[in-house]
Amino acid sequence: MEVPEPAIRVSNEGAQRMPDIGELVAEHYRAVYAYAYRLTGNANDAEDLVQHAFLIAQQKIDQLREASRAKSWLFRILRNCFLRSLEKKRPAAASDVAIEVADIAALDLVQEFDSELLQAAIDELPAEFKLVVVMFYFDQLSYKEIAKEIDSPIGTVMSRLARAKAALRRRLARND
Repeated sequence: MEVPEPAIRVSNEGAQRMPDIGELVAEHYRAVYAYAYRLTGNANDAEDLVQHAFLIAQQKIDQLREASRAKSWLFRILRNCFLRSLEKKRPAAASDVAIEVADIAALDLVQEFDSELLQAAIDELPAEFKLVVVMFYFDQLSYKEIAKEIDSPIGTVMSRLARAKAALRRRLARND
């Protein structure tokens, strides 16, 4: 018995080939690790978080719709892993976070400051405050996008960001 040809032919010429997990790791490992380190502030915790995120990515690779959005998809997985670790009360160290002073200039906290002092002030922030600071100033997400990502009301995001900025101002003012 012969199988008939379909009446409509679908062309794959315009479709983009989806990467496998090995390609995603090779292409995005450094960026994902840097983001994990920024969130956790600890190399060991960052490595664990990245490993967990790539494991989940491997399990859910079929959910990646566009290869061009792989990096943001991996960041979202990593962020969700981090948030779950906070919910489980797993300690997420908040020290030694590598943040560039030029990147944080948008905080507009003080006119002049010592980069080490700023780093120390950011490291002292509670994890939920540090998370919104990172997402707002470094990932450049809107309040609405942050609220959706951390599954909190927009008012909570605004409040945490305001409190984080106030804490940073106080800490930096103490050392003038």
